[in-house]
Amino acid sequence: MTHKPRVLTWHIHGSYLYYLSQGDYILYIPYTPERGPRYGGRGTTFPFGDNVIEVPAGEVRNLDLDLILFQCDENYLEDQYLILSEVQQQLPRIYIEHDPPWQHPCDEVHPVTNPAVTLVHVTHFNQLMWKANIPDVRVITHGVDTHDVAYNGRLEKGIVVINNLPSRGRMLGSDIFKYVQKQVPLDLIGMGNEPYGLREVLHPRLPEFIKDYRFFFNPIRYTSLGLAICEAMMVGLPIVGLATTELSTIIENEKTGYIGLEIEELIAKMKMLLNNPQHAQQLSVNAQQKAKELFDIVRFGQQWENLINEKIHQYILS
Repeated sequence: MTHKPRVLTWHIHGSYLYYLSQGDYILYIPYTPERGPRYGGRGTTFPFGDNVIEVPAGEVRNLDLDLILFQCDENYLEDQYLILSEVQQQLPRIYIEHDPPWQHPCDEVHPVTNPAVTLVHVTHFNQLMWKANIPDVRVITHGVDTHDVAYNGRLEKGIVVINNLPSRGRMLGSDIFKYVQKQVPLDLIGMGNEPYGLREVLHPRLPEFIKDYRFFFNPIRYTSLGLAICEAMMVGLPIVGLATTELSTIIENEKTGYIGLEIEELIAKMKMLLNNPQHAQQLSVNAQQKAKELFDIVRFGQQWENLINEKIHQYILS
């Protein structure tokens, strides 16, 4: 192939799309005049490079593409049939699964059943829990870049980063957050968090905003591994959270933070970090080192480049 791979995908999770765009390929992003759900184009929040090109949804069928990259059920079940030509629908296809199963933790069948589609999970936990009946299932774990922003930890409070927490209930830990906030100083940022949160902090400003907090608290019971946790670790924040899902494999107690299932014990650890900034600094060094090992953006980009080129090469040979 004499040109960079030309990939069509949708703007579903902006921060993930930004990190995905660090690879050596071209991403076409469809938009509609009203910039509605799934069709927002590049948007204005993220500093995308020239390799991210937005295109009117009605003109997608006229593009010369090499691969289709789905990022949600609607992309796969609806959007492809609305905007792709019949020829484009037969191109190499990859589905990125960002979440664990919601309906049943281990018996839910993944909606992608076409054996020609490659399914990519963002965590090993998600792969473990989804029942996928197709042959090609991969895991590409997160990669992040916080531009060398360094932990300070001067504020005697913790930070929580979740969008729309009040409306997302127990699964995202809204009850846990409210309970803990009564006993430990916590700030909540993210869109749709009134009346509990401060405000939304746009992604490019997030590392600089959170670096002064003593620790990062994750109250979520059941989810994938949030990019905000990866970014906080890369900055150097000690992580406190529930010992569930992928987080239980990421955080080591007394080394990079504290995880557990007893909320009172976690509260005690948070208070200890507030009272012992020296210990928080020790955890910070370890957390940042662990993040560099786990969430290297160069590794992430290379894995995506390799997979995209592999699927295109297989298609050409077939």
